[in-house]
Amino acid sequence: MEQWVPLFDIFLNSPTPESEASTWLKQSFSASSATTAPITTRSFLSLLMKPLDTIDTSTGAPCTNRVMFLQTLPNMVQARVLSFLALDRQRFCGRDLAKLARNILSGSQGIDFWVQKAARHLLDVMPESNYEWISCLSLDSGEEEEEEFDSLPDWLKDSRAVSDSILPWLPISAEELNLRTVSGNCENDDASLSQIGRDEDEDMDDVVEEMTIDSPTSVHLELEIQEKAISLKEQVVNFQSTSKTVGLANEIRELCLEKGGDSFAVLGLIEPWLADDETASVLLSHLTSGSEEELTWPSQVLCSIILPKLLVLEEPASRVLMAATVEYCKLHQRAAEYALLFPLILRQEGINNPMYDVIARVIKESLHPAHVSSFCQKLLCGEKVERRVICLPCHKYLITDTMVWTESLFSLLQSILNHNIHFTQSSVDHIVYQVQQLAEKFSNSLKFGNFLLCLVTKCSPFLKPHKLMLTKVVEQNKTFLTKSILCKLAGL
Repeated sequence: MEQWVPLFDIFLNSPTPESEASTWLKQSFSASSATTAPITTRSFLSLLMKPLDTIDTSTGAPCTNRVMFLQTLPNMVQARVLSFLALDRQRFCGRDLAKLARNILSGSQGIDFWVQKAARHLLDVMPESNYEWISCLSLDSGEEEEEEFDSLPDWLKDSRAVSDSILPWLPISAEELNLRTVSGNCENDDASLSQIGRDEDEDMDDVVEEMTIDSPTSVHLELEIQEKAISLKEQVVNFQSTSKTVGLANEIRELCLEKGGDSFAVLGLIEPWLADDETASVLLSHLTSGSEEELTWPSQVLCSIILPKLLVLEEPASRVLMAATVEYCKLHQRAAEYALLFPLILRQEGINNPMYDVIARVIKESLHPAHVSSFCQKLLCGEKVERRVICLPCHKYLITDTMVWTESLFSLLQSILNHNIHFTQSSVDHIVYQVQQLAEKFSNSLKFGNFLLCLVTKCSPFLKPHKLMLTKVVEQNKTFLTKSILCKLAGL
């Protein structure tokens, strides 16, 4: 246990625990010797899942319920450990990670909110995340995998016992292959983060294709459903009372999900985005899905009620609309990413200050830091297919495939960095490239200068290869921040 104390100290006190824990584990893995207990990914998971007996505080006697060692840690540490495992999942055994997350989620009802979200996120990024709880092993069984995840497969071990050469035509010894196998699993942190969400994105292909039809009426709807949708549209624009709006939400859900109509096409006919903010907030709160993992219906609700309002936002959003949006996105984080955040940031004209306020608040209050890291990686470095955009066909003309860099977008990235969200080297490289291209355009912008100062302060380890280039960029800036940024750069 002693050898893991520095790692848990990182989870407890570090402002960027995921990246520091990854570095510590890599260095300790290489430095561990035969005189101490080996530091491996398998031994770390074994420690986290070690079953412990609980004690009844009233009698002082052991209880029949058993918990994992991880569950004895503070809730904040539990959430950070699970976030780290999701970020570095390629270095761990997938079955063990899935087993750990399922054991967390199958526990008591009093589980902390962020611990639960981190465990669900860990399951989301695992290829075998099918939420089949019956396949989860009991803590009482004490079953463990005998084979170390980082070790060579059995057939290679047998070959090594026969001769020093693994493959006759390959000039490499067994020891060298073993070393490369182990070290290869501990590299490419950027690749590990960029992989987060890939598996869930593949599962989304059919969903996104279904949601990008040519027009809302291109799907054939029965005449009765069309007439009912038109009737509901009239009620949407005429707010009478909260109770009647709740009934309206129930009618919309029933028409979309229970009467056989194509929900995307039906919502296109109802046009719920025409409702005033108070009506929209009531509709949003009563159209929530019962399952946090469901993507289709929550995405349709967001992109038909909230997204159209925000795409044309020119003034600060109302409090009632913002409160309802934040709460809904907190329950449906994946839907918020694909049906709200991506479409807004990829807006044809770029985001403005009111849109920045909305996006920054949703990111801060609704998303887990690990989710934000994955989102930023896909936004800055992902291909077009990774930037999934879910919207109604009638609003697609407002959205483009590429980011439009505005002062508000730089302010958004600065806000994300100020919340100690982990950026990878590739993300920082892309930002530096954009900054170089836009230096002259924003030479008089104070917001651009503030972003550069924040970037140099928060991401200094990643900026050393770009020091000379950034110095030239900053020298073009004509604000009073130029000297401060140059001083920071000089210290790299």
